[in-house]
Amino acid sequence: MPDSLSPRQVFLELVHGVCDERWEDVLDLYAEQTHVDHPFHPEGTPPMRSLAELRAHFGAGGGSGRTLRRRPAGITVHETADPEVIVAEFRYEGVVVETGAPFAIPAIFVLRVRNGKIVESRDYLDHLRSAAARGHLGEVLAAVGRHHAP
Repeated sequence: MPDSLSPRQVFLELVHGVCDERWEDVLDLYAEQTHVDHPFHPEGTPPMRSLAELRAHFGAGGGSGRTLRRRPAGITVHETADPEVIVAEFRYEGVVVETGAPFAIPAIFVLRVRNGKIVESRDYLDHLRSAAARGHLGEVLAAVGRHHAP
């Protein structure tokens, strides 16, 4: 389908959309049925498999905690033998508006894009640095303690 975006283009639209908080544009990058997993999430969250679950996920990201001004940086996109799959290394860099504190959150995304839509994504990012930047590290660590308690 020549009119659809390549996996590289979809990734770039995704990370810039997240940084600009253009949630509807971000959601439009995903297939109706998808599989988005955060394997290193400290609370072991389940994969998101639909646009409704992604909408709830992205909606939860705004409105609470600190305001982050961010941009994607250090982007390296690796093509794979499968034309639908890329591996993207990058980091979210920015500043906490309320404090002026800088932050950097490293990440690697493994994306499968079919007909210009994300059908599968494994997002490996530093969730603890993200929580610290947002001012939520204490509550995340407490939740991790509860999640992993014997």
